[in-house]
Amino acid sequence: MIDDLSFIDVICFVLLLIFFYMFVQRIRHKKIEKEPYYRYFILGMFVKVFSGIAVCLIYVFYYDGGDTIAYYHDNTVMVRLFLIKPLEAIKITFFQVNSQQWFVFNDFTDWPSFFFDEHAFYVNKITWPLSLITFNSFIGQTMLLSFFSFFALWRLYKMFVAEFPTLQKELAFAILFIPSVDFWGSGLLKDTITISAVALFTSSFFQIIKLKKKYVFNIALMMISAWMLIKIKPYILIALLPGTLIWLVGYYLGKLKNHIIRSAITPFLMVVTILIAYLFLDNISSYLGKYTVNNVLEKAADTQHDLKQEYYHGTSFDIGDFDPTIQAVANKAPIAIISALFRPFLWEVSNPAMLISGIENFIILIFTVYLLIRLRIYNFFKLIFKNHLLFFCVSFSLFFAFSVGLSTSNFGSLVRYKIPAMPFFVASLLITNYYYQLKKAERKRIKGM
Repeated sequence: MIDDLSFIDVICFVLLLIFFYMFVQRIRHKKIEKEPYYRYFILGMFVKVFSGIAVCLIYVFYYDGGDTIAYYHDNTVMVRLFLIKPLEAIKITFFQVNSQQWFVFNDFTDWPSFFFDEHAFYVNKITWPLSLITFNSFIGQTMLLSFFSFFALWRLYKMFVAEFPTLQKELAFAILFIPSVDFWGSGLLKDTITISAVALFTSSFFQIIKLKKKYVFNIALMMISAWMLIKIKPYILIALLPGTLIWLVGYYLGKLKNHIIRSAITPFLMVVTILIAYLFLDNISSYLGKYTVNNVLEKAADTQHDLKQEYYHGTSFDIGDFDPTIQAVANKAPIAIISALFRPFLWEVSNPAMLISGIENFIILIFTVYLLIRLRIYNFFKLIFKNHLLFFCVSFSLFFAFSVGLSTSNFGSLVRYKIPAMPFFVASLLITNYYYQLKKAERKRIKGM
């Protein structure tokens, strides 16, 4: 447990902040003339880094403990191990850990809290070198992690701008400036790494199929990102895969000029896409562990039963009981999606930290309802099918929200778990609103003729 922050944290804060500013200022200066959206570059970096610092301070002084403190502790353990047994530290970092390696730790190193939790300890495998180069500074390693994460999200932002260049300001808000995403996606937590992996995976896929750029580099980034998701939160990759494959099929179908041929082969290709997704998930089932489809269904049903217990003291939400079958789970899709995207509602907020999320959810809910009313549901989905990236955003965010809403039992976890979907969902709303405004302006122009 950290009772207070040390002097080394102050030194790291000052030095890293100066370095970060000089680094991004130089990039901005080179890019701003040809790519004006780089006006958000410095601000986006500062928001990301200070969000990471905020996570440190809140967990130290408000929560007095938590996951990020435990990750920091385990990173210091790995650094001490590296100083006395560097080969053992390297083995633990790059290879599967086993129970025998527990005994390489001692009273000097202390013992890692997450050693026997494969998914959590993988965070330490990635981040303990940051602790080493910042002399075990909690603030320092968090700032570095958030800084690297910013570049992943900036790459995602550039992808959206390449597709929708007239929406630079709106997309900057969706990708870079959503408060809950900045906060929970910037600390020394699983969520910072996973949202970065999603951003890298998606932007690399876009560069391969749309921009035809750097095939080897982008394929490598996709593989690294997928591997990180498998090792930390496999269900995110499960949610990414269907939308990505449909995006791929839709992109190449769109190149067919013959409408009859395109309509004829679309159903066949969709079936093949689903089959490929199934075979892929089946082949990596040994890596998914408890996150295989059958296990997820059982876990979701058990979770919803468990949340009714008294020890949650009102922090849980209930979408109702269901059996671990596909039909029963499918029936819960609407309420699970609504819960993940828009809860906690304002009247469900129970603490100051949740209030920001409640306000944010309320604004997004109002904007969603506004679009559905103005466009009507049919036209809303008709617009979505006009652009492959927009369709991917909606399909991924809804499927991911469904997964999270189904298997998450309390609001504290919900606001963290859903952040990979939020930039894509908010971006889809803003893009859809843009298309709606274009159609509205076109109707006015025609009437005025």
